[in-house]
Amino acid sequence: MLGRWLRAIRFKFLTATLIASAIGISYAYLKYSLFDLNFALLTMTGVFCLHASIDLLNDYWDYKRGIDKTNKRTRFSGGSGVIPENILSPSIVYRAAILFLIIGITIGAYFTILKGPFIAFLLAFAVLSIIFYSSKIVNFGLAELFVAIKAALIVIGSYYIQTSDFGFPVVFIGAIIGLLSSSVLLINSFPDYTADRLGGRRTLVIMCGKRRSCRIFSAMVVTVYIMIMIGIFGNVLNMFSILCFASIPFAIRAINELNKHYEEGETLVPAMASTINFSRITSLALLFSFIFPMIGS
Repeated sequence: MLGRWLRAIRFKFLTATLIASAIGISYAYLKYSLFDLNFALLTMTGVFCLHASIDLLNDYWDYKRGIDKTNKRTRFSGGSGVIPENILSPSIVYRAAILFLIIGITIGAYFTILKGPFIAFLLAFAVLSIIFYSSKIVNFGLAELFVAIKAALIVIGSYYIQTSDFGFPVVFIGAIIGLLSSSVLLINSFPDYTADRLGGRRTLVIMCGKRRSCRIFSAMVVTVYIMIMIGIFGNVLNMFSILCFASIPFAIRAINELNKHYEEGETLVPAMASTINFSRITSLALLFSFIFPMIGS
């Protein structure tokens, strides 16, 4: 039973949300030596629930719109498959999504009372994104943008809950994490091109075309490394952030594989796997770069 629910919420992608939250929390401690364990655990629980909710609702609406009937799933794209494979019923998936949403809203409301209107703004953005992502946002070609903003706001919000403050440095770090998340969504939408178009979606790949989207993907990857270099030399990041460049081999492989196989489906799996490795290694290295100075102090 647990395995089917971990598959339904796409746990391997949910870890990115937890890492983003941990980055905001650790950066708050690095800058101001502020850390509240209860706040940290509640924050990560809240963002986990909100992310799980959007993934479950995405599966539900993709099934209702018939996208999952024509989609060919891969290890990284095409949804979780729990509904079309009759592992979980649509109604159970929908109810679970609403339950996760209620838990996330409750935690967000608690922090709104404690921390003020900025958290209310973040919570409102999250809830509206969850409700309208699968039915409206993806139809207007805004999915990649919203995913980038969502990831950035997780970093900023997690930092704000610890510090009651935010500024350019944490926004800059959030933007890096946002680009990483958006790059994963972009490459994972290539195999879904036909099913998404038939289902009325307008992903970036559909709007810009596959060839141009390859160039956009490459530009996003390069921009991540440029921002990290700017952050190091601009003292937003520290010398340990050079560890982020350990992901370069995966980034190069992802770009090369995508440019070779962007018209194909299953053969894109290595490119998608490399992109996930690029994103995870870069974000984890960024997290560790904030933790290492605290260990030595």
